[in-house]
Amino acid sequence: MKSKRLILAFAVFLTFSGCNVVKQLEGAFNFTQCKFDYKSITNLSLSGTNLSKGITAATILQLTSLLTGNASTLPLNFTLNLNVSNPNQSIASLNGLQYILNIDDVQFTTGTVSQSVHIAAGGTQVLPLNIGFDLTTLLKGESKNAVLNIVKNFIGIGSQKSNVTFQIKPSFNIGSYPVTSPAFIPVSFSFGGK
Repeated sequence: MKSKRLILAFAVFLTFSGCNVVKQLEGAFNFTQCKFDYKSITNLSLSGTNLSKGITAATILQLTSLLTGNASTLPLNFTLNLNVSNPNQSIASLNGLQYILNIDDVQFTTGTVSQSVHIAAGGTQVLPLNIGFDLTTLLKGESKNAVLNIVKNFIGIGSQKSNVTFQIKPSFNIGSYPVTSPAFIPVSFSFGGK
């Protein structure tokens, strides 16, 4: 009698465990089918100067001094907000992602984000990605003029648009195992300029 209960309990566990894995696989596949669009850049700061609330004459002088001086580091931090739309009939989900950020053919940074996201069937959700890197390495050599134009666009005073390619490689938990997508999903948009 005791062994029958144990076998029954084990069978019930396998059934629910199997259903959970199927749902995780479906959520992972659905995420790869989602549409990604640029929404906004928020929480922008350069060397600790908050640029999200607008630019003043004093801020422009401070930034000009930073960018033309010999600063050893110029940390640029911001949140890239993407709209993620799930066209599927069931939930789309991920547990993290790797990314590559290219702006005007200059690779700015790469990184990883450990963040779970679940998007309802037919729904849209904002995916905020906190990104940071040091501009000093990019302000050397041939990319300097392109980087200066990009920084101007970030702070809202650029005259030429910047073209962004943000590539993401989602990762998912299937059962208790992390699985990473074999390919990057490109998200392209432009910002800045007049």
